[in-house]
Amino acid sequence: MPTLEGMVPFRARGFAPRDIPAASVGTLIGLLALWQAAASFGWISTAFTSDPFSIGRALWILARSGQLWVNLWASLQRLAIGWVVGTVAGLALGLVVGLFTVARSPGMAVVSALFPVPKIALVPLFIIWFGIGEGSKVATLAFGVFFPTVINVVAGIDGVPRSLIRMGQAFNMSWRSIVLKIVLPGALPVILSGFRITTSTAIILLVAAEMIGAEKGIGAFVLEAGNLYDIDNLLAGLVLLSVIGLVVSWVLGRLERALLAWR
Repeated sequence: MPTLEGMVPFRARGFAPRDIPAASVGTLIGLLALWQAAASFGWISTAFTSDPFSIGRALWILARSGQLWVNLWASLQRLAIGWVVGTVAGLALGLVVGLFTVARSPGMAVVSALFPVPKIALVPLFIIWFGIGEGSKVATLAFGVFFPTVINVVAGIDGVPRSLIRMGQAFNMSWRSIVLKIVLPGALPVILSGFRITTSTAIILLVAAEMIGAEKGIGAFVLEAGNLYDIDNLLAGLVLLSVIGLVVSWVLGRLERALLAWR
């Protein structure tokens, strides 16, 4: 007599899409090759754009002259400091708002009122407050990162299944243990996903801040190249920003795999 196992195939294989690094690299290389071919065969006009070979040559010249490293280091410093300051402050307020009733309504009211304000529009105000130096640029980045971080932390905490919290309470776990062992691990996936958004936001604000008032940095370099109609160097600066984004995304991906291995 056939068993139920033999009659019904096993279907519960789960849902776990995987990253294929070779596919990612192949896609980028394919796009670059298509771009180069389009420029070489005249499918696109090089009067208003460039091609990967010319951009690579511009990057090589910038690297040999040292100009690339000066601008890149200035931008990376601002990006790191501004993102860390905004993230730490956002994590602190997000935890307070997410965990304590007395802070939720006032905290979310302030966040909801200030979050929609365009951060780029505040750059002149930060220059007045903190000067034309590094303070205004770091403040712009930190302010832009702060509010999305608060919102993601609160959303992550609210998304933790309340049945798990009640189970912890049923086993007489302390409030501190519930927060550290149930709430924070449960909210961590949303918080880490938010980091990808805030890093992209920080890069956008970095370029805007450097274009308004900076002598060094990728944003200032791109603005200068655009004013001189130097397409190769302009696109070289944009490639640098893209590479920064790719590296940051890779680092965050590794961080997610390390911290979320329990899943």
